[in-house]
Amino acid sequence: MRRRDRIAAAALLGALGAGCAPEARGTAAESPANAASQARPPDFELRALDGSSVRLSEHLGKQVVLIDFWATYCEPCLRAMPELQALYAKYKAQGFLVLGVSIDGPDSLLSVRSDVQKLGISFPILLDQETRVVALYNPKTSAPFSVLIGKDGRVLTRREGYAGGVENTLEREIQAALR
Repeated sequence: MRRRDRIAAAALLGALGAGCAPEARGTAAESPANAASQARPPDFELRALDGSSVRLSEHLGKQVVLIDFWATYCEPCLRAMPELQALYAKYKAQGFLVLGVSIDGPDSLLSVRSDVQKLGISFPILLDQETRVVALYNPKTSAPFSVLIGKDGRVLTRREGYAGGVENTLEREIQAALR
């Protein structure tokens, strides 16, 4: 799908409160990790917005990690970001890390920087400009899409889309994972 078509689809789905991909469903979909998905998540290394490099495996076994795949053209993603920032600020001292993975293309770096600054995001923002990492976790490349990984390095939940109130469920999942 061409970028222009993705943006148009994102706008329509954003207005409906869904995710930002033609394949996304109408509400946030949660799926507890089943036996197959409890395996260790695929490792990756991406460049961060600040120029550093972040490898997922460096955090596994040490922290509870939420990987949040998002895009600047995705209204539900942008609505979710302040909620994720609040959870990150509240639980980071206890070992919680959010990795925001932007799936915007290489031509959108300025938009990514601008949105991160406007939203006051302090957790690491990683750049998946070729969408190779999101394809490992979410082949449909829908956004927002998040994966919560426990301290033991196993996937606890996967969530597609964003709907108001999902942050309460996510907070309970984070609290349980931090215990």
